[in-house]
Amino acid sequence: MAQKPLRLLACGDVEGKFDVLFNRVRAIQKKSGNFDLLLCVGNFFGSTPDAEWEEYKTGIKKAPIQTYVLGANNQETVKYFQDADGCELAENITYLGRKGIFTGSSGLQIVYLSGTESVDEPVPGYSFSPKDVSSLRTMLCSTSQFKGVDILLTSPWPKYVGNFGNSSGEVDTKKCGSALISGLATDLKPRYHFAALEKTYYERLPYRNHIVLQETTQHATRFIALASVGNPEKKKYLYAFSIVPMKLMDAAELVKQPPDVTENPYRKSGKEASMGKPIPAPEEESACQFFFDLNEKQGRKRSSTGRDSKSSPHPKQPRKPPQPPGPCWFCLASPEVEKHLVVNIGTHCYLALAKGGLSDDHVLILPIGHYQSVVELSAEVVEEVEKYKVTLRRFFKSRGKRCVLFERNYKSHHLQLQVIPVPLSRCTTDDIKDAFVTQAEQQQIELLEIPEHSDIKQIAQPGAAYFYVELDTGEKLFHRIKKNFPLQFGREVLASEAILNIPDKSDWRQCQVSKEEEEMLARRFRKDFEPFDFTLDD
Repeated sequence: MAQKPLRLLACGDVEGKFDVLFNRVRAIQKKSGNFDLLLCVGNFFGSTPDAEWEEYKTGIKKAPIQTYVLGANNQETVKYFQDADGCELAENITYLGRKGIFTGSSGLQIVYLSGTESVDEPVPGYSFSPKDVSSLRTMLCSTSQFKGVDILLTSPWPKYVGNFGNSSGEVDTKKCGSALISGLATDLKPRYHFAALEKTYYERLPYRNHIVLQETTQHATRFIALASVGNPEKKKYLYAFSIVPMKLMDAAELVKQPPDVTENPYRKSGKEASMGKPIPAPEEESACQFFFDLNEKQGRKRSSTGRDSKSSPHPKQPRKPPQPPGPCWFCLASPEVEKHLVVNIGTHCYLALAKGGLSDDHVLILPIGHYQSVVELSAEVVEEVEKYKVTLRRFFKSRGKRCVLFERNYKSHHLQLQVIPVPLSRCTTDDIKDAFVTQAEQQQIELLEIPEHSDIKQIAQPGAAYFYVELDTGEKLFHRIKKNFPLQFGREVLASEAILNIPDKSDWRQCQVSKEEEEMLARRFRKDFEPFDFTLDD
């Protein structure tokens, strides 16, 4: 069965004309049916008074469609984008962030880069630097499986985009635009690239992303620049299109070449700017976002002498674990901890059987010190958490099971990373993923799929409420909790008929057993786990 296309709208510079834009969107939806998303590039805010925006900000008025916008392109509008990692500006209006990837539950992948090009240091809050572009490129293009992205959103045009193409009108693409964006577009190979700022509409002929007869055929890219909302010349500022996410398309269908396809505009005149040596990423820089930020995991830092920090002659003393503000049921040193449930203790973390678990081997990974969530863990604790994850996967695989992990950082005070084994004979990883997505949709919970190797610490800020689930393949599904969230959601999905088929165990309080039985289960788990116990290694 063919995948149903997503129906999207892209918009140029809004410049504060919110009523004009949203009234136009309402008219289009009334005539043509609802669209899934509105993507805004260029200047979302303008120099107009804030009265109109206040009506949206306070909820008097509401955008008729889920709207995602890029950040500031000038100092005057920086004030509207307080959180560089992205945030909700008003109901149905979300600022994506400075740079990163947005991946919807459909699998649609959108890369975004806010601001204008700058080579100044420090980089102004309304600009991006060569380092920003390099981090995006490195993160996305470092795997051999990378084929491209569905959509690229930038405010400036890419320099040289007019080469080999149809006329770009009064805009001289050899002088106008950003060479950094040209290079980014070359490497990311977006199927659609939207930009604005030049007050005009330009739909370039599609261009190919491969060299004919020398490279394997790849999909084409369509570049569309959009005019300003409500411009007096009535130039096109709203663009409607349908798209099936690349990852869901048949390979032959994806690489079909349009009849009017041209050469890649960045391979010739723009070669020096767009195809030069990649700019080396710094040792430490702000993470690149996945809708709110994502980057490859950083390796261990090296000292200025080039030695690995682990081999330093003066190793840093480990930091003392943070202490809870009051009694805590999960801090290992706390008298409230039910010690008989503890089955393994590492340097920074420990394992405990879950009280009222979904199965006899349902365990928790917990930090020894007081940390509220994964996002707040120090580097050494994160490293040991990952060790426990890998070890538990091996342990459960040896017993014919795969494990599902989830964390709910909402109405909880100490990190509890739930690890639930599911027999391989019960269902596949895709079945588990589908169950989470289906139940989330039924409860109007938006689960975003996070690419493999991503890091929750780069998506959620410390203190932010969220839920995430990690499958045995490393895939993660993430939900940012804004208001209410069902406390037993993770258990309910796994206890459902589609997975473990024990719906009566969705509430842990209905699954409690006697202390004697808990002690027996803990002894059994310790014995079974011992051959896999990395804490026994020298």
